[in-house]
Amino acid sequence: MAIELGRPGIDGLSEAVDVLREWQDDGAPTQLHPGDLGWFWRSGAEATAAAVRTWSRDGRILAVGLLDGPGLLRLTIAPDAHQEEELARRLVADMTDPERGVLPGGKANIEAPMAARVQDLLREEGWDTDEPWTPLRRDLTEPVEDPGVRIEAVGPARAHTYVAVHRAAFDGSRFTDEGWHAMATGSPFADARCLVAYDDHGDAVAAVTVWSAGPGRPGLLEPMGVHREHRRHGYGAAITLAAAAALRELGSSTAIVCTPSSNTAAVATYRSAGFHPRPETRDRCRGA
Repeated sequence: MAIELGRPGIDGLSEAVDVLREWQDDGAPTQLHPGDLGWFWRSGAEATAAAVRTWSRDGRILAVGLLDGPGLLRLTIAPDAHQEEELARRLVADMTDPERGVLPGGKANIEAPMAARVQDLLREEGWDTDEPWTPLRRDLTEPVEDPGVRIEAVGPARAHTYVAVHRAAFDGSRFTDEGWHAMATGSPFADARCLVAYDDHGDAVAAVTVWSAGPGRPGLLEPMGVHREHRRHGYGAAITLAAAAALRELGSSTAIVCTPSSNTAAVATYRSAGFHPRPETRDRCRGA
């Protein structure tokens, strides 16, 4: 059977999310997580569907891609198909030809499993490697330490608090209350938690969203941020501990996060919360 490139549409998003859940494994490399689609859902279901690509054969999805911004495709592949030649060649053909509707022409990046065959083929096509990223993991077998600050799990009535901290943590953030409520309608949010940390004065100082992929599978932190006026007080480590504890309550086997290696402060924060770095990853990149 031929491999088919598809766009799932709104009705097919749940199937893509379910497939991503099934592919999450502690022994697998860092890869696209259902929480990545969940966080993208803040732009709405229609925009999320428009950003997703699937590659299928005989009705089975073999690869899922998320167009996570202009010229950036985040791709993951079924665990038993990482080395499949036919799939790898079809993926590269679709990703490198703008007329196939995956990536535009010119400057582009592709995030893909580091050991997959597609990496070799992209290199042969002249794609270089971009700046390194550091994945980090924390085992959740044992209970997580108390974060030492008050933590609130935010629902619709308090979404504005989460949004305000996020906007104060990320320069240029355009996250809105409407975006939070759109995100909350997505199927991945059923297994997610939005947490806010407060200081001794009752000010909201840090926020994080955690995404479970189901019991016994890795859960994702995306995003985590500390209010710019409350940094260097340990609130990043505190909210990260709270995130790990929330994922453990949801049944996750590990907590995972990924940050640019150049962001040494973020790496240090995650390490201070018991996360351990794993081998760096690099996108494949094509110049203009």
